[in-house]
Amino acid sequence: MGGACNSSWLHLLPQSPPETLRVLCVKPENIMLLGVQQPAPRDRWSHAPQSGSLTKLAYYSTVQHKVARVRSFDHSGKDIENEPLYEISVQEEITARLHFIKFENTYIETCLDFIKDHLVNTETKVIKATGGGAYKFKDLIEKKLGLKVDKEDVMTCLIKGCNFVLRNIPHEVFAYQKDSDTEFRFQTNHPNIFPYLLVNIGSGVSIVKVETEDKFEWIGGSSIGGGTFWGLGALLTKTKKFDELLQLASKGQHTNVDMLVKDVYGGAYQTLGLSGNLIASSFGKSTTADKEFSKEDMAKSLLHMISNDIGQLACLHAKLHNLDKIYFGGFFIRGHPVTMRTITYSINFFSKGEVQALFLRHEGYLGAIGAFLKGAEQDNPNQYSWGENYAGSSGLMSTSPDVYPMQRTRSGTFDMLEMDRLERPLVNLPLLKDPSAYIPDTVDLTDDAMARKYWLTCFEEALDGVAKRAAASQPDSVDALERAEKFRQKYWNKLQTLRQQPFAYGTLTVRSLLDTREHCLNEFNFPDPYSKVKQKENGIALKCFQSVIESLDSLGWEERQFALVKGLLAGNVFDWGAKAVSDVLESEPQFGFEEAKSKLQERPWLEDSYSQWLERLKEGPPHKCALIFADNSGIDIILGVFPFVRELLSRGTEVILACNSGPALNDVTYSESLIVTERIAAMDSVIQSALREEKLLLVQTGSSSPCLDLSRLDKGLAVLVRERKTDLVIIEGMGRAIHTNYYAALKCESLKLAVIKNSWLADRLGGKIFSVIFKYEVPCK
Repeated sequence: MGGACNSSWLHLLPQSPPETLRVLCVKPENIMLLGVQQPAPRDRWSHAPQSGSLTKLAYYSTVQHKVARVRSFDHSGKDIENEPLYEISVQEEITARLHFIKFENTYIETCLDFIKDHLVNTETKVIKATGGGAYKFKDLIEKKLGLKVDKEDVMTCLIKGCNFVLRNIPHEVFAYQKDSDTEFRFQTNHPNIFPYLLVNIGSGVSIVKVETEDKFEWIGGSSIGGGTFWGLGALLTKTKKFDELLQLASKGQHTNVDMLVKDVYGGAYQTLGLSGNLIASSFGKSTTADKEFSKEDMAKSLLHMISNDIGQLACLHAKLHNLDKIYFGGFFIRGHPVTMRTITYSINFFSKGEVQALFLRHEGYLGAIGAFLKGAEQDNPNQYSWGENYAGSSGLMSTSPDVYPMQRTRSGTFDMLEMDRLERPLVNLPLLKDPSAYIPDTVDLTDDAMARKYWLTCFEEALDGVAKRAAASQPDSVDALERAEKFRQKYWNKLQTLRQQPFAYGTLTVRSLLDTREHCLNEFNFPDPYSKVKQKENGIALKCFQSVIESLDSLGWEERQFALVKGLLAGNVFDWGAKAVSDVLESEPQFGFEEAKSKLQERPWLEDSYSQWLERLKEGPPHKCALIFADNSGIDIILGVFPFVRELLSRGTEVILACNSGPALNDVTYSESLIVTERIAAMDSVIQSALREEKLLLVQTGSSSPCLDLSRLDKGLAVLVRERKTDLVIIEGMGRAIHTNYYAALKCESLKLAVIKNSWLADRLGGKIFSVIFKYEVPCK
């Protein structure tokens, strides 16, 4: 949310009795409504349980939130021995946010009253609407808001919405696996999302081939779709509600109604390779059986019949057009496990496993997103990168009936989605060996139950300390304690949701847990809880820089190389995100660089290719350019990274030093690195010359995470990497080199190094706490 009161959003709480609309926070002047997706009239499309249809609303707001800024003091002519290194200030910043919400039509007038009261943007003249029933509320909307309703083409909006989520949400796509421990298997987004097949199952079926952002064609379809299932189901079972019909189907046994291959041939049909359990004739037993069939069995048989027909049709079109990606959407899907399971089975059967049925986390919002994009074309939202705000978004609902039964009454997969506009476009690191196969995270906690239990407990146990740190970072704020408690409760609730539904926000990883925590901190205006800690540690480390350099320069070449690596590793110990370290730093204020060195594992290290690295330095030519992803502030960057940078520069290697764009834990930010580098340059001629000659370049990563996703990096960094012909990538830190990128394959040489500061993780990897990872990798020729 970005602040205590910085944006407007609506949220339905479908409890009994239901609340209407809960307005949590209002920033009236900043709302601009641009997209509405409405179902067709209720007598045809009533698919919300026990109530009316659903309308999806898309709106844009500017979000005012606090950010921590650092600014160098003017120290000219002053004794700076006891002065802070730089000034820290908290400022207000305005950013853009997209909101997508879903609410029952019962509350449409309440929603419109809210918009009318707060929609004071005089530039808003038109609302874009889409969906089969967009006309239903046209007069009401125009009367209430005094705005023109402009109806947009349904398919165009769906495809624009689909392209948007595929491009901006890494864990958007999933395959459904009913009999797996985790029903949702999330896919890695390919950097090139085109071409693909979109199968939209509404009353009928539309099959669309999407080739580019604006090029798509309808290539087929069928009149046998969701309307057929609903209509025939109503005739067979006398059940009028769509969700109730699906509920019946989920309890049914289709083999009581369908004639199977074994019913015809007494077993499998070996000549054609047909299993005996394959359906030979849908409803075939009804012609011979002299009995009444249950509603549940008939609904299940009907569901299989419709799904199998759609699956075969989709497979034929995919093969005809040589496409291997089929995304399914439409009201027939809507996150229902029983429909996803039958569609998945059908696609797998008819394609012989060559094509996978894929579904979208935000499928229910595609039309509303597309309508928004149509309404905002003049601002070209696609020129930006967007990121999901975990603090303000709902999670994918569990399919288990015993998990949060109140939530099981909701219709569809999502209730709310928030997307924040990022400052700069994000792209792949050009040096990734295969961007389509790159997976940032080392461990999938969705799959690994033991690891999931440990890390969720770990984050729970650390929560009180994080809240305490957040409140302490703003001693002059009268409501800091109250906001810190709200943060604590919000993040705690997220963790409990993830215990029950680990797939709620895509693949669950240590990175996603860290990022969700940062989002929640930002929601309650704690932009940088470690700013004062970093300020102090940077100042202390700078005072030691010259003596460290003098010590290194006095060593012989080979001895110096090892000392540089050991310094890098010792610096990486200073990580306030690791409890084992934060406990030491809080209890032993004198713990410093030399003490950290003594904590390190002796060689041979847990992962040790230092000898190969040393040989490369001895025998090979200097690297053209090294890209270094820095980790922590203070001793890490100043006494660990910069001496290493200095050595590379002395060898004739240019260096790109990449730091986080925004704060996370005690990680060094780009703005902090500028000040630190300026001070180091004043003490060291090598650094000073490199800056002047642009052989040392400081850039931002585009990230505000303690981890590193090499598929979402600042575009400017990627351009620089290409221009400078970067041939060495160095990734340091537990978050960037172990939790993420441990298995990342690059086109060039790479160093991944970290100190393991978590006992459980060390044990998992076969080591002990403060074990060392030094991984030098050379790509295969």
